Amino acid sequence: MNTIHQLVVAALVVVGGFFLLVGTVGLIRFPDVYNRMHASSKAATLGASSILLAGFVYYGPQGAGLTSLVGIVFLFLTAPTGAHLISRSAQKMGVPFFGDEARWPREEAEESRSD
Repeated sequence: MNTIHQLVVAALVVVGGFFLLVGTVGLIRFPDVYNRMHASSKAATLGASSILLAGFVYYGPQGAGLTSLVGIVFLFLTAPTGAHLISRSAQKMGVPFFGDEARWPREEAEESRSD
């Protein structure tokens, strides 16, 4: 493994760690389930994908490297779907938004019709 190869792996791990840290801070600091879900799903997807990509660069296109690529595809397919399902479930359970300014698009359309 040459120096450039090592630098690319290290940079991908650092970038992945940064995104996971940002997602963790967002999960702790944001006020409601919708914001927390957004922060954790986006940052976790980017962070974990960067670390899995580092695994692919480190191990190469066979064996563990191929597993890393499959993990990236799986993550990009499941993370947005899971976040959408969490958001939809929270809406159906009546979980309110933080603050009074945010509303669901359907509610705004119904209010404009009644005016």
